[in-house]
Amino acid sequence: MAIPIDLKYSFENRTILQDQGLIKILVVDDRPDNLLSIESILERESYTIIKASSGRAALKILLKEFDFSLILMDVQMPEMNGFETAALIYQRDKLKEIPIIFITAHSHEEEAIFKGYRVGAVDFIYKPINPELLRIKVGLFVELYRKTQSLIAQEQKLLLANASLQREIVEREASEIRVRELNQQLLQNNIHLKAVNEELDRFAYIASHDLQEPLRKIRVFSDMILQKKSGEGEVDRYVQKITNATIRMQQLVSDLLRFSRHSIQGGDFMQCDLNELVKEALTELEIKIQQTNARIQIETLPSLQVIPTLMRQVFYNLISNALKFRKKEVPPEVHIYAEMVTAPDHQYMSERDNGRYYKIFVTDNGIGFESQYVEDIFVVFKRLHSYHEIEGTGIGLSICKKIMEQHNGFITATSEIDNGATFIIGIPEKQLLPMNLSIT
Repeated sequence: MAIPIDLKYSFENRTILQDQGLIKILVVDDRPDNLLSIESILERESYTIIKASSGRAALKILLKEFDFSLILMDVQMPEMNGFETAALIYQRDKLKEIPIIFITAHSHEEEAIFKGYRVGAVDFIYKPINPELLRIKVGLFVELYRKTQSLIAQEQKLLLANASLQREIVEREASEIRVRELNQQLLQNNIHLKAVNEELDRFAYIASHDLQEPLRKIRVFSDMILQKKSGEGEVDRYVQKITNATIRMQQLVSDLLRFSRHSIQGGDFMQCDLNELVKEALTELEIKIQQTNARIQIETLPSLQVIPTLMRQVFYNLISNALKFRKKEVPPEVHIYAEMVTAPDHQYMSERDNGRYYKIFVTDNGIGFESQYVEDIFVVFKRLHSYHEIEGTGIGLSICKKIMEQHNGFITATSEIDNGATFIIGIPEKQLLPMNLSIT
C-alpha cells in the first residue's frame, strides 16, 4: 500500500489512538443481531467497535470520525447496499486509506466479488461467519494498519528532520557568508589600522624631531645666560632650573622617539653572539661605569637568533638601570650569566614547540624594589622613584619588554628593597619565524 507524503487525514489523531492501543472498527449491518454477533466475536481483542445500522448511518459517522482502522460492512442492506456505501466513502480523500471487508451471503459469486473489489474492497467474509476466520482476518488488517501508521509516523519524523536539516544548512550557509564578509571587513580594517598606525608613527617621529629643535635653542640660550650672568646667584639658580628642565624634556622626547621607532624598525633576525652585544653596550656606558667605579662580571653567553640592534638596546637599558639605581657610597656590581631551560617554567614560553630556551640574568646590588611592583616597572612612563631623586623617563624597561615580545620571549624581574634586583630575559633557542624575516 502506498503511503502518501502529504497526509490529508488527521495523522495526529491516529498517532494518539495508536499510542494508546485503541483500534477503532466500524461495523455496518442493518440487522442488530449481526452487529451484536460481530461485536461479541471481536470483544476479547479490546477493539473499539462503532456500529452503524445502515449505509447512511455509516456515512454520518464518517463525516465526524475518520480514524478507523477497518470497516466491516454487509453487502445486502436496504436503501443503500454495501457497494454503494463503499463507493461514496472512497469519494472522500480522508477515507480512501481505510480498508473495507465486505460481509456477504453470496458465497463465492464471481460477479459480486468483482464488483466489491472494483469499488475498493480488500477482502470478503461469507455468511455464516466463522468467528476464528473473522478474528484472524481482522487481526491481519489491524496489524497492517499498525505497521502502516508506524511507517507514516517514521516518514513524518524523517520529513521533519529533513526540513530541520535543510534549515540548518541554509542558516549555516548564511553564517558562512556572514563570516566571510566579517573576515573581509576585518582584513580591510586591519589594512586601514596599519596605515593609521604608520601615519601615527611618522607623526611621532616628525613631532619628536621638531620638538627637539626649540629645546636645543632653549638650552643654548640658557647656557649663554649662565656664562654672561655668572655671579648673579638668583638669575643663575633660575636659569639652571630652566636648563635642567630642558635636559629632562629633551631626554623624554628622545625616549619617546626611540620607543615609537621600535614599531617600524628592528631589522632581521641574525645568529649573534650575545657576548659581543653586551660588550658593545658596555662601550656606550664606559664613562658612566668609570664614574661609578662599577664592576661588571660577564659569564659566557650563548649565540642566538636575535635582532642585534634591539637586543643591544635591552642589555644597554638593563646595565644602565643597574648603574642608575645603585646604593649611595657603594660601587655597583653587575653580574650577567645565562642558563639553558629544557622544560617550560614560564607562562610565556609554555607553548613553544620544543620547550627549549635560554634565560639571561642581569643581577645587581642596588637599592632594589618591592616585589609587588614587578609588573608596574615595565609600564611605559611608570616610575617607582621621582625623577628628582633618580634621573630617567621611565620608558627604558617598557622598551625592553616590547623588544622581548618581538623576539617571542619575555622579561621579568625579582627584587627586594636594599637587596638588589635580578632581571631575567627569556629567548627561544630557535625562532619559529623564518630566517631573515623583517620585523615591522
